[in-house]
Amino acid sequence: MTATTTLQVALVGNPNAGKSSVFNLLTGLRQKTGNFPGVTVEQKSGQIYIDGQRIKLIDLPGTYSLYPNALDEWVSVDILTNPHHPDHPDVVVYVADVQQINRHLLLLTQLIDLGKPILVVLTMTDLLPDSHQLIERTEQQFGLPTVALNGRTGDGLDMFQSKLAQVIAQPGVTENAFVPLQAIEEQTGLAFQNLDAPHIKTVYHGLVLAHHVARTTAFNDRQKQAAAPLIDKQNFRSLHLQITETMRRYDRIERLMPELLTAKRLKTTFTERLDTVLTHPIAGPIIFIGIMLAVFQAIFTLAEYPMQAIETSLAYVGNVVGSAIGDNPVGRFIEEGVFAGLSGVLVFIPQIAILFALLTMLEEIGYMARAVYLFDKFMQRFGLNGRSIVSLIAGGACAIPAIMSTRTISNKRERLLTIFITPLIPCSARLPVFFLLVGFLVPNNQSLWGIIGMQSLALTAFYAAGILMALAVAMVISQFIKDDQCSYLMLELPNYKLPHWRNVATTVWGKVHAFVTEAGKMILIISMALWVLSAYGPPAQIAEAQARVEAQAARLNLPADETKAWLRSETQRHSFAGYIGRFIEPAIAPLGYDWKIGIALISSFLAREVFVGTMNIIYNANTDNEDYKQIRAHMAADRRPDGSPLYSFATALSLLMFYLFALQCVATVAVVRRETGSWKWPLLQFVFMGALAWIAAFIVFQVFS
Repeated sequence: MTATTTLQVALVGNPNAGKSSVFNLLTGLRQKTGNFPGVTVEQKSGQIYIDGQRIKLIDLPGTYSLYPNALDEWVSVDILTNPHHPDHPDVVVYVADVQQINRHLLLLTQLIDLGKPILVVLTMTDLLPDSHQLIERTEQQFGLPTVALNGRTGDGLDMFQSKLAQVIAQPGVTENAFVPLQAIEEQTGLAFQNLDAPHIKTVYHGLVLAHHVARTTAFNDRQKQAAAPLIDKQNFRSLHLQITETMRRYDRIERLMPELLTAKRLKTTFTERLDTVLTHPIAGPIIFIGIMLAVFQAIFTLAEYPMQAIETSLAYVGNVVGSAIGDNPVGRFIEEGVFAGLSGVLVFIPQIAILFALLTMLEEIGYMARAVYLFDKFMQRFGLNGRSIVSLIAGGACAIPAIMSTRTISNKRERLLTIFITPLIPCSARLPVFFLLVGFLVPNNQSLWGIIGMQSLALTAFYAAGILMALAVAMVISQFIKDDQCSYLMLELPNYKLPHWRNVATTVWGKVHAFVTEAGKMILIISMALWVLSAYGPPAQIAEAQARVEAQAARLNLPADETKAWLRSETQRHSFAGYIGRFIEPAIAPLGYDWKIGIALISSFLAREVFVGTMNIIYNANTDNEDYKQIRAHMAADRRPDGSPLYSFATALSLLMFYLFALQCVATVAVVRRETGSWKWPLLQFVFMGALAWIAAFIVFQVFS
C-alpha cells in the first residue's frame, strides 16, 4: 500500500465509552465536521499518519449493538455492514470503558463475527486496579490486539500507534465466530450456511443484513438482494433472532471474563452517593433548574462584552473602509450592508462558544445524562424527549446554539419537534423589544408590595407565555409528525469525572466553525439584500422626497445631523422596503400597525433587536439604541389620522405578542435549514409561527382596543 493511499479507520463503541476523547486526542483540530451522506447525523472525521500511511479516521455515532433503534445508530450499522458505503472502514478501532466492560463487550463480539480487523482500545484504565491483567486477558480470550489509552493525558498513545500499524500491516481476523451459529440455527430452524452472496464476508454478516432488511427500507438493493434468501423463509423472525443471539453473547461473556463483572471500580461509591441527591425526584429538578439558570446567566454576562467588542470593532472597521471609499453607494453598502451583515454573523459567536463550552463541560462531568433521565417522563407528555429540556432552556439565551444542540436527540420525530418549538422560547434578542414596549404597558414607577417592579413581572409573564405556548404546540404538532422509530430513552449514566479540556475546546471550535461557515453565509447574503431594499427605491420618488426634506429643513434651520436623520427616514419610507411596508399595511392594520411598524417588522427579520434601531431612525430620535426612554417618547408622540395615539396599550401589547411568537430571525431559519437538511421545516416553521403571532396579536388588539 503506497503512502498516497488513504486507509479508512472507524472509531466504534457505545455512547460514553470515550470515543470522542480518543478522536480528539488523535486528530486535535485537524478534523472536519459535516453530515453523513443522505442524513443529518453529524459526521466527524480527521486525518492522521501512521508510519507514513495516511489514514482517514471516522468517529461513528455511538451504538450499543448491531441492532439499532435511533437514526445515528442506524448510520453506524449501515457503514459497518455495507461495503459499498463511502465511509466503510478497512479497520475498526473499538473503544470500550473498563468501568462498563460487561455492557461494552456485546458490540465487540458482534464486530468480531462480522469479520473486520479490530484493534481494541480500553479507556478509563487508570480507575481500575490491575488494568494490565485486563488487557492481557482481552487479547487472550478474543484474539485481538488490545491497548490502554488515556484520552485526557495521552498515556498509551505510542503503544496505540504501534499496534494500529501492526493491524494495518497484517489485518487478520479471528477465525472462529464468537457465537456459533449452529446453536442459533437449532432454535430458529434457519440454515444460514445456505446464504450465498459475493460481498458478504461472513455468515453472520448476512444474518445482520437479513435482520435489518426485514425491519426497515433503509438499505440498498444490493443488501436487500443478498439478504433475500433468509427473509423469504417463512419462519424468519427478526426480533426472536435478535434476543436469542444477544443472550447467547452475554452468556459467553460472563463465562469468559467473570472477574470483570465484579471488579471494584474506583469512584463508584462517590457516584452513587452523589446520584442520591442529583437524581432525587424533588431535589434533582430543583438543582437542575439552578444549574441551568447559572448557565443562562453566564451566557448573558460573559457574552455581553465580547459581543459589544465584536459589534464595535466591525462598526469601526466598516466606518474606516466606508470612509476610505467615500460617501457613495459603494461605501455605504460596504459599511452598512457588508460589515453590518458580518456583525450579524460574528456577534453570535460568544453566545455559541459559551453555551457549548458549558454544556460540554456538564456532559464531560457526567451530569447531563442525569438531567435527561430526570425530565424524560415529563417531556414525553408533550411528545418530546428528556434531552429536549437542555435545548429549550438554552433557547432562552439564543435559539441558534439551542437548535444546534438538538443533535443529541436520537429520535428523529422528537428532534424535529424540539427544533420546531425552540424559537418560541423567548431569547435574549427579544429583550430590547420587550424593554422598549413594556414601558407603554406599565409605568416604570409601579411595583408590587413596593418590592417587585411591575415591568419585571410583565417580562416574566411574557417568558412564561412563550414557554407554555412551546409545550402546547409540541403536544399538538406531535400528533401530525409520524415516525417509525420507537420512542424511549436508553442511556448510560457514566461515573462523574473531571472534564477533558481538549474535548471542550474541540467541541466549541467545531460548533463555532460550523455556524460561521454554514449559517453565516446565508445571514450575510440576506442582510446585504435587506440593506439594498431599505436604502434604494424608485429614483423619482426618492429624489422628490429628498428635495422636500432639504427644503423644509432649510426653512426650519435644522442642524445637519437632524437633517441627515430626516433624509434617511424619508429615504427609507420611499425605499423598496418602505413600499413593501405600505403594501402589507392592510394585512397588519387589524393588529393596530401602520406602514412604519411594517418597515420595522421587515427590517427586524434579520434580528429582532433591529426593531429598536428602526424605530430610532423612523422617528428621528437620533439617540443611542439603549436610550429606550428617548425613543419611547418619540414613538408616544405619533398619532393616527383620528388623533389617537398610535402606540396605545392595545398596540404595544399586540406588538409584544407578535414578537413573542413570530420567527423573525434569519439566522434561526438558516440553522434550521442546515439541521433538518431541507427547506420544508424552516418554511413550515416560519409560516406557522407567523400565523400564530398574527392571530395572537389580532386577538389582543381587538380585545384591548
